[in-house]
Amino acid sequence: MKNLPFYILDVFTEKKYAGNQLAVFRNAAGIPNEQMQSIAREINFSETTFILSDEKNNAGYDVRIFTPKEEVPFAGHPTLGTAHIIHSKIIQGMSNDVILNLKVGQIPVTFTQDGYCWMKQIQPTFGQRHQPEILANILRLDVSEIDDRFPIQEVSTGLPFFIVPLKTLASLKKVKIDKERYFDLIKDTQAKGILAFCPEAHEPQNNISVRVFVDYYGVPEDPATGSGNGCLAGYLVKYRYFGIDRINIRGEQGFEIGRPSLLLLKAEQINAMINISVGGKCIIVAQGDFI
Repeated sequence: MKNLPFYILDVFTEKKYAGNQLAVFRNAAGIPNEQMQSIAREINFSETTFILSDEKNNAGYDVRIFTPKEEVPFAGHPTLGTAHIIHSKIIQGMSNDVILNLKVGQIPVTFTQDGYCWMKQIQPTFGQRHQPEILANILRLDVSEIDDRFPIQEVSTGLPFFIVPLKTLASLKKVKIDKERYFDLIKDTQAKGILAFCPEAHEPQNNISVRVFVDYYGVPEDPATGSGNGCLAGYLVKYRYFGIDRINIRGEQGFEIGRPSLLLLKAEQINAMINISVGGKCIIVAQGDFI
């Protein structure tokens, strides 16, 4: 294997050593699929990405995303973190707009002067609904802790998640996944990850709290999930969770596992379309070469 330059970043955080960790490799064209998967397993972050070339293809940069267990067509914090490397290291800030060519399609990322970057996600799809009793058992909660004003539903903006509304932060904090029931459920569903949320936050300036569980991909709990929060943003607008057809909110994640994260969610419904953007900051913490 040729030497591969790589970077380690923290994504969706205002400071180092928080948020969601990401490894990004450059010049990865020609690396076999199984070797990319082995590298992702060696790194063992939620995701590892590979920029195939520093040159554009169809106005964007070809990128592949791997969890420790398999390749995925889209994921949020890898999209932002990889775009940050392209913006800061490849084009060196010459443009504030970067396009990633992912398996789900082209995803644009925009960098703003306040240090945030924003990805526009594809249109959400709303899939199967599920009974509260089933998810309550998986989350090891009483069914009364689920907010039955809103559905439990599979939602996707490229990677599907179960969206589960809870009433309180106390309930969210005590979630523990029953893995046997979890794996039994996902045998017959498109969604493999569970996103539980509530309308309370650890910090007063924030609006919601989120936890995401993705054992299927080798990640028991994810510190910051841009794809899942994009699904959540679409859900919040579709079901008028805050009573209006648009949101501009601050979401927390990762507090329960010692990786506090901040995700900015914007969404609005215009006729049948729901436009979704997820934003955050990225910080490079290390770089080197795989040999």
